Amino acid sequence: MMFLSVFDIFKIGVGPSSSHTMGPMVAAGRFVETLVRGADRVPGSGDLSRLGASLHGSLAFTGKGHATDRAVILGLAGFQPDAFDAERADAAMASITETRKVTPPGLPDLDFDPKSDLVFDYERTLPGHANGLVLNAWDEHGNLYFTETYYSVGGGFVLTERELETPVSEAEGDAVPYPFRSASEMLRMAEDSGKSIAAMKRENELRRYSARHLDAGIARIWEVMNSCIDAGLARDGILPGGLKVRRRAMNIHQKLLEERGKNLTAPHTVNDWISVYAIAVNEENAAGGRVVTAPTNGAAGVVPATIRYWLDHVPGASRARVPEFLLTAAAVGGIIKTNASISGAEVGCQGEVGSAAAMAAAGLAAVLGGTPEQIENASEIALEHHLGMTCDPIAGLVQAPCIERNGLGAIKAVSAASLAMRGDGKHLVSLDACVETLRQTGRDMDVKYKETSLGGLAVNVPAC
Repeated sequence: MMFLSVFDIFKIGVGPSSSHTMGPMVAAGRFVETLVRGADRVPGSGDLSRLGASLHGSLAFTGKGHATDRAVILGLAGFQPDAFDAERADAAMASITETRKVTPPGLPDLDFDPKSDLVFDYERTLPGHANGLVLNAWDEHGNLYFTETYYSVGGGFVLTERELETPVSEAEGDAVPYPFRSASEMLRMAEDSGKSIAAMKRENELRRYSARHLDAGIARIWEVMNSCIDAGLARDGILPGGLKVRRRAMNIHQKLLEERGKNLTAPHTVNDWISVYAIAVNEENAAGGRVVTAPTNGAAGVVPATIRYWLDHVPGASRARVPEFLLTAAAVGGIIKTNASISGAEVGCQGEVGSAAAMAAAGLAAVLGGTPEQIENASEIALEHHLGMTCDPIAGLVQAPCIERNGLGAIKAVSAASLAMRGDGKHLVSLDACVETLRQTGRDMDVKYKETSLGGLAVNVPAC
C-alpha cells in the first residue's frame, strides 16, 4: 500500500468539510497545474479560453451547504486549504462574480461565470466514488481543450479517475521499516521489535522526513488544533447557513469555569468539559475557520478534545507526549482508511466520527501507558460503538447533528481508553474485524444516509 503519513491523516485546512470543501479546492488547484503544463491538452485545440465544472453525487446534493461551489472557484483562482486567507478569498469571489472571469496562477484571465459554468448535477453520480467532480477547459472556439475527473475520497484526499483505477501498489510506495496495513500486523511488528506503536510510526515517518521536519510538523498540527479550541471557546453568535444554529461552546465553557470556582462540580461534569472542547472545534469548522482534519473536518473535534481533556484534567499529562498521541492516532487512522473508509459520503458518519473516536482512544491509551494490545483494544471499543452511524446533515450543513456528535465521540474515546486500560489487551472483537464491519456496513448502507441529506434527521427536521 502507499504509505500514509501523519501529515496525510492530519491536514491543516479550512471548514466546513474536508471532502466537500478542501478536496474540491485541491482538485481545482491540480487542474490548474495541469493546464499550466499544457502537456495533456486535446490535440488540435486552440488557445485556452474558458473553464467549467460539474459536481456529482454527494458533492451535488450537499455542495451548497458545504460551500463546494465556492471551494472549486477559489481553487481555480489559486487558493489552497493549508494557506487559506478568508479576507482575500472574499475579495476574489466578489471580483469573479462581477467580472465573470478567473485568473488561475500561471494563466491569463479566463472566462468563468459562477452562475452557469459551475453545475450541480443531481442526476448523474460518477462511478468511482460518491464525491465526484469534472473540470473542463475550452478553447476560444468552444472546443474541448482539457478535461479531468476527480474524486474527493475523504479527509482532503483527492484522486483523478486514472489514479483511482490504478492505485499505487505496495512495491511502488515508500519503503518503511514497519509496513503494517492491519492491526494484527501492527501488533505482531510491535511484539517482534519491542517498540511502541508511536515509535514504529515515527521510524516510518523518518524515511520520508527529517527528524526536524517531522517534529516541527507535528508541533504545528497540535498548535492549530489547540488554537482552534481556544477560538471556538471565545466566540459567540449564529453560525452561517440559514439554520440559525447558535454557538454554544463559549457559554458552556463560562458556566463550567464558574462551577469549578464554586466547588459545585459533579463527577459526571467532566463529560461536559470533553464535549465543550470538541464543540468549540466544530463550531469553528462550521463557520469556515481553520481546522485540522482528524481524520476529516466533520470529525475534527474528537482528537483535539481528547488531547485537551488529557492535558487539562489528567494528572501527570505533559505536552511533550502529544506527538506520541498523534503518531499513535495516525497509525490507527491509516489502518481504517486503508481497509475501509473515512468518507461520510462513502460509509456514513461511522467512517468519520467513528474513525476519529478510534484514533483518539488509541492515542489516549498510549499516553496513559497502555501496551500495544491495550491501545488496539481501546480503538476497537471506540469504533465498534459507532458502527452503523449515518451521515444525515440537516440542510447539508456540517452543524446538526455533526457538532454535538463530535462531543459524544470524544466522550466515547475517553471511555474506551479507560476500559481498555482496565484490562490486559485480550478481547473478543479485534480492530481488524471492526474495520471490516465498517466497510461492509458502509457498502450496504442506503445512499440517502451517506451525506446526501436525503434521509434521517435531514428530512425529519424542518430546515427553515
